Parts: sequence; structure tokens; C-alpha cells
Amino acid sequence: MDHSRAPVVEALLDFRRRGDVVFGPPGHRQGRGVDRRLLDVLGEGLFAADVLLLNGLDDRRESQGVLADAQALMADAVHADQTFFSTCGSSLSVKSSMMAVAGPGEELLVSRNAHKSVVSALVIAGIRPVWVHLHVDEDLHLAHPPEPEDVRRALADHPRARGMLLITPTDWGTCADIEGVAQVCHDAGVPLIVDEAWGAHLPFHRDLPTWGMNAGADVVVTSVHKMGSAVEQSSVFHLQGDLVDPSVLKQREDLLGTTSSSSLVYLTLDGWRRQMVEEGERLLAAAIDRAARVGTAVDAIDGLSLMGREVVRPGGAFDLDPLVLTIDVRGLGVTGYAAAEWLRDRCHVDLGAADTCRVNARLTHADDERTEQVLVEALQQLAGRADEIDRAPHVDLPRGPELELETVMRPRDAFFARVEQVPASRAVGRVVAELVTPYPPGVPVLVPGERVTAEALDYLRTGVAAGMLIPDAADPELSTLRVVDEADAP
Repeated sequence: MDHSRAPVVEALLDFRRRGDVVFGPPGHRQGRGVDRRLLDVLGEGLFAADVLLLNGLDDRRESQGVLADAQALMADAVHADQTFFSTCGSSLSVKSSMMAVAGPGEELLVSRNAHKSVVSALVIAGIRPVWVHLHVDEDLHLAHPPEPEDVRRALADHPRARGMLLITPTDWGTCADIEGVAQVCHDAGVPLIVDEAWGAHLPFHRDLPTWGMNAGADVVVTSVHKMGSAVEQSSVFHLQGDLVDPSVLKQREDLLGTTSSSSLVYLTLDGWRRQMVEEGERLLAAAIDRAARVGTAVDAIDGLSLMGREVVRPGGAFDLDPLVLTIDVRGLGVTGYAAAEWLRDRCHVDLGAADTCRVNARLTHADDERTEQVLVEALQQLAGRADEIDRAPHVDLPRGPELELETVMRPRDAFFARVEQVPASRAVGRVVAELVTPYPPGVPVLVPGERVTAEALDYLRTGVAAGMLIPDAADPELSTLRVVDEADAP
């Protein structure tokens, strides 16, 4: 295929050349109606590119195939059979994929490091999760993805499960054995969905971890806005093989998605694919080298510990994304939350994620010598001035098994049940009715339908006191918790 083309971009240029006058949405009329004060901030070009696909970039029948051609080029670029664009982020893409594989009351194997959007899909669709638990490094207090044998055991225990959802890379850059898990799933005749939201860059350089499509996954979801050059909410989901019906997948996306898709997302997805095919290997090679230099500099900073390939081992990670710099800050006597806030306040450096023990910084093809220098100097300042940071209260970090909670109700049933909001001290032993998710990275500690334990609650409440954010709970301070009414609970 001719990857020098960008069909959506070309359609916008044609629209401008024709001088079309629009009498439908968007109401700002390509920027003519926008407040000048806003144009001064965002620029005229952004609004001028905001054109509907129907009766705009394409005609009302979509006879020019603008979107279809762009999706076909994306599929070819990443070795997929079909690709679908999403303008509602991977939160929509992963929901669509899960609902294409399992329906109400059916079982789906799910890696327990799933993002809250995965749990939302369980609630919406009424799917019964079979949690496949992680391998926890007790020294790092870090969870690594499940291994093929974990999935094999789960399928043996749940032979009616309709498939598996695997999350890789994790928020900290560790990767799963996709090929091994795919083989286990296919031996059982079920599909593998990979939530590879952090892996948009992986297909475009041989020294990066193996891309899900190349490793045999049936559906791969990725967020191009995270590690690529597309705007926020840009996501694609890719399909190959015959274990997932493409018509069903498209219908599920249509059920959940917007009918007013943003051309800005389509344009940037299209342009990013062309950029990666033509220049990706060179750009990513430079980024890999840059990350290695930053890693060497971090290793030389007293009090900081960079996670390296020592975690790649049985029971640990299968691989590691070299562009993700996961830095343990406990040697400075501070939490990752406090370190991230100090770096933003004092150095104007915003990091990707933070938890009790660590922070992370992700480098992409867009970084350069200036941003490399800014990051290293900021981390050096952090180490040199850590005594300025208030010491956080102790966090009761749980052992891995202490977060493997018992699921006693479907997430949907618990979420929509009659509920009580009780003091946290009375929530232990009750069935939680809400998501309780430290964010970022967004992996729930409590999922609707799980029985609350003292260990999980102590971790969350001491974490909040130390700076953990729980934005989705009804009470973000966790002095109270929503639980299923005892009359409805098992």
C-alpha cells in the first residue's frame, strides 16, 4: 500500500480547495464564530480543521472511502487484518472489544491489573470476570503481568470462559508474554484481547517489545495519544484471525461510540501512521538512545533507583519497554506522590505516574536534547533538595495475596444494587458497590462485587493520608465507603 498517502488529511485539503460552505455542524463554522480570545489561545487552524466526515470530508454516503482507506492503511502498517479508529479513547475501544467476545452472564478472563475502563465494561455488559492475578515483587511493591501458565490454569478452572483480556505494557513499562498467552488461549479455542494502550510505538522498531499483532493476539487496543503523535482521545483497535467477528466488533463500537466523531482525531491518527511508516525506525532509535542516556544519568544520582532488566525473569516481567523510566524514590525518604508534586511545583516538570514508591517518565520520539537535559537536571535537583519535602505518613503496603479479594457478585449486580454508605470501619467484610481507584495509574483496588478486607482498606486509607488520589469514589477521603445493602448481598 502507498503509505505516503494520508486520506483524511488529503480530504481536508480538498475541502479547503473546493471552498465548501457548511450549513450543518459544527456551529463555529470552521472558526468564524469563535471568540477571538479563544482563537488567540488555540489558533485558527484547529477550528478550520474541525470538519465532519459526513457532508464534509466525505459525502453523505461516504462514497469516497476517506475513513475506510485511512483505517486500511493503519491496518497494513501494523500487520492487522482490520483496524478501527476510535475518537473516544481506548476506554471505548477496550469496552467494544470485550463486549464483542463476551456477553451478559458470560465469563471472561481478565488480568487483575486492568484499568478502570475495563471494570466499566464489566458493569455495562454484565460480564462475569475471572481474575487472573499478577506476580508481585514484594521488594519493589510492583505487580508484573500474569504468565501463560496462570492463564492455562484459569481456563482449566473456567472452561466456559469466552476469552482473555491481557494488559501489557503496564503503567510501569513491564510487558507480558503475549505470544505465550495467545497460544494458551488458541489451544482452548478462545480469543485473546490485548489492552496495549501504552504500546502504540511498539510496531515501529525492532528493539522494542513485541507488538500484540505480531505475537498472535486477536484484538489489540492501543492509545495513540499516549506514545504517538495523535491528539488526546485518539485510539485504534486492531483485529486479526477468525475468532472475533468483525461485524460484531464494529456493532459494539457503534453502540458505545459517538455519532459526532472528531475529525481532529482522525486527522492526527492518519498523519501519525504516515510519519511512523516513513520515519518511525529512525525517530524511535533516537528515542531509545536518549532513554538509555537518561537512565545512565539517573543511575548516578544518589537516592534514586532506576528499574532495569533485572525484573525480566520468571515470575517477573517478560520484557521491558526501554522508553519507560521507572524510578524508585524511597532512597530519598519521600513518596512518589510527593516527588512528583515537588518536581511540578519547583521544576515545572510533569511526570507520567506516581505511587507510594516511585515515579515514572516516558520518553517518546518527540523528545530532544532540551527535554532530556530538563528531566535529568530536575531529578538531580530532587535528590539534592529532598530534605525540603515533608515526610509523608506511613503507608500500609500490602503483600500481593492481600489484594486478591474474593468476588462474590457480578460487578454489574453490585454496582446497581441497593447500597449503603457506611463508615470505613464498618465496611470490612461487606461487598463493595463502587470503584475505588488510585489515579494515576487507574487500576482499581476495590471492584464492585468484591468483599472488602481490612488489608485493602488500610492500604487505601493510609495511602490517601500520604497523597494517594481516589477520584472515582463517592468519598475520595475514604472515611466512608459504598457497600451493597445487606439484604441484597450474598
